[in-house]
Amino acid sequence: MLFLRSLIFLLLQIIITPIFSVLALLTFPLPALTRYRFISLWAKMMLVLLRVVCGISYQVRGLENMPTEPSMILCKHQSAWETLALQEVFPAQAWVLKRELLWIPFFGWALALTNPIAIQRSDGKGAIKQLLKQGKERLKQGFHVVIFPEGTRVPFGERGKYKIGGALLAASSGAQVIPVAHNAGRLWGRKAFVKRPGVIIMSIGAPIESKGRKADEINTDVEAWIENEIQQLPH
Repeated sequence: MLFLRSLIFLLLQIIITPIFSVLALLTFPLPALTRYRFISLWAKMMLVLLRVVCGISYQVRGLENMPTEPSMILCKHQSAWETLALQEVFPAQAWVLKRELLWIPFFGWALALTNPIAIQRSDGKGAIKQLLKQGKERLKQGFHVVIFPEGTRVPFGERGKYKIGGALLAASSGAQVIPVAHNAGRLWGRKAFVKRPGVIIMSIGAPIESKGRKADEINTDVEAWIENEIQQLPH
């Protein structure tokens, strides 16, 4: 039954995504924030399908920590779920992502219109320079900047290396950092097709100040909070 429900979810994604992407392309002449608000409706639809078809819902803790100004959102990366849920929970965002995602037919084309910071990971210093330049631009435009500091999805219960890029942008821009933890990987695992029903908990931490601080100090605080908070969530 779980396999069938997961298959139905996938088929609905395959049907809905190309149609929605064509509509998203029509938003090209609109301001960046307006484009984002329309295109993010796709993620919200996927969350509805997850709840109805797969039985996956979620709760959010720490809503009192929701930022009122453009901030850095550094989130644990376990699943594809958080890429959807962040768009419903937080205001308009610009994502730091690998540029290859923009080459995916339909999905990538719409993604490109959301004003992401699409980097080439192998570029090293060039990627960091691009992140700092475009990240500051997005913050000034009113976007929150979303980064998965581990860089890639990490299996539930494990910890990846927290890369310094997000903390560098925070230190350089002075933007506060909002750490986010969750336990999505226990229901929708890394590269998993089958999705198990249940309730995912997302926890939003108190803002971490970056002004006058070094990037490695910020990064250490982010990692410590996220990894400690995950231990408090249902396993």
